[in-house]
Amino acid sequence: MPLPTARFMSLNGRVVPYEDCRIHAFSSVVKYGAAVFEGLRGYWNPARGDMYVFRLKEHLDRLRYGMRVMRFDPLPSEEMLADSVLSMIRANDLRETVHLRLIAFLDGDEELATTGPVGVVCGAIPRTRSKAVTDGIHVGVSSYTRIADNVLPARVKATANYVNNRAAELEAKRNGFDGVLMLTGLGKVSEGSGACFFMVRDGVLHTPSVTSDILESITRDTVIRLARDKLGLPVTERTIDRHEVYAAEEAFWCGSGYEVQPILSLDRLAIGTGTPGPVTRAVQKAYFDVAEGHVDDHPAWRTPVYGNAAP
Repeated sequence: MPLPTARFMSLNGRVVPYEDCRIHAFSSVVKYGAAVFEGLRGYWNPARGDMYVFRLKEHLDRLRYGMRVMRFDPLPSEEMLADSVLSMIRANDLRETVHLRLIAFLDGDEELATTGPVGVVCGAIPRTRSKAVTDGIHVGVSSYTRIADNVLPARVKATANYVNNRAAELEAKRNGFDGVLMLTGLGKVSEGSGACFFMVRDGVLHTPSVTSDILESITRDTVIRLARDKLGLPVTERTIDRHEVYAAEEAFWCGSGYEVQPILSLDRLAIGTGTPGPVTRAVQKAYFDVAEGHVDDHPAWRTPVYGNAAP
């Protein structure tokens, strides 16, 4: 059975075979979940014969921010991190759309309050556009509350945070849903188990504010900017009540892994017509046009892997 991850990975700046990409079982990342990560996309554009890593700099900035908040020391340079991603893609000669996983972790057999040494690993998983992007999904509200900012660092993509997300998603699957919407401790809408939420009401795009215990998502920022600048849509960032979602005309969520997925129903109650709406489809098109390099807008968001402009 073929591996889901491409044959070569990057470990601490060196390209190594998948089977040699190892850490010790007593490292701090295993004992304490001491790691932060990023999920990125590399989009293959056959017309241009190149792959574009989408918003690489922003992802690396957020990874380094997460390491700083988690007191990792020393921080790998942005140049080292970027080279880890790009050299791994080139070593695999990947010429298809991929999901990239970049993890910074505490290595070594140390105690709880250690801050180093810091390891970095990166791999690629070939991944085409999912059926959920085209057809939409059915979502349920979780009984699990989204972690609060003063419990764990919700703005940081810490691996330990995702125990909360995993519990919520497993519950949703048991209950027959495709995904899960999580609420804050105050009962307000927060986010999905790995995606940021948007809804349309009266032609306005609404999304939970950054004080709703959400991850400050790079894809969320992309959607907001494209909706305002390219589509001319008003966008509000605010506190959203659970029952407002039932009254929405459309809803979707977004993330690097999820891309832009229409939400057709919440708690088995149809949202709008129960089909992907025109605003959602317009946002999807704007997102993929930019990310895949079909338009020249926002060139700084696309890092070419193989072309003449590649680093």
